[in-house]
Amino acid sequence: MQDNALAVAWLRGFARAVEEDEDRLTALDSAIGDGDHGINMRRGTSHVHRMLLRDGPSGTMGELLDAAGRLLRTHVGGAAGALYGSTFQAMGAALPDGRAGLTGLGDALQEGLTAVVRLGAAAPGDKTMVDAYTPAVAAFREACAHGRSLGEAATAAAEAAAAGARSTVSMQARKGRASYLGYRSVGHLDPGAVSTGMLFRALAEEITNGPEPALFYGRIGCLPGV
Repeated sequence: MQDNALAVAWLRGFARAVEEDEDRLTALDSAIGDGDHGINMRRGTSHVHRMLLRDGPSGTMGELLDAAGRLLRTHVGGAAGALYGSTFQAMGAALPDGRAGLTGLGDALQEGLTAVVRLGAAAPGDKTMVDAYTPAVAAFREACAHGRSLGEAATAAAEAAAAGARSTVSMQARKGRASYLGYRSVGHLDPGAVSTGMLFRALAEEITNGPEPALFYGRIGCLPGV
């Protein structure tokens, strides 16, 4: 799978996951937020899906992720739009134009996390998407450091993101609308952490189940130079 084909598959997979779980994400957000996370994410990812149907893999991986980020920033709206938009744009910026090869998916994922932390001023334990994103990147890099395949690294990241999302149940929110609830936010999943888990799950599924994975592994490594 070529790098831009993976980007298309990943974005489509994420859009499909959001569509399938829209009601759940909205219900989770209704408990501690504005009650619109699923609705907003569905709207934004639908625009991304339409872009892919219209243009297909007509750009590099970096260009496609950047374009998706701009659409999410515009159409999701609110904090989630800014955070997801910044994430995808930062990942896109971390990937070269394709003529000189790719610097590594691990670095791109890290840049996405850095953008989220910078924009949201959140840290692990604040009950945000950072609680899913941070362990996902750590698991991805650890798997790479131990010589695992890209598919194994992505799977490890997805599992860590899901565990991180589940860990938000016991947390008291310190950021966003949920923080207004104080101790009453304890006992609820953070919807942003859940949707982040879906993002990493979609990546793992497309890498491990996509056609001709060996071609993709030959073009992009876990770490720079791999």
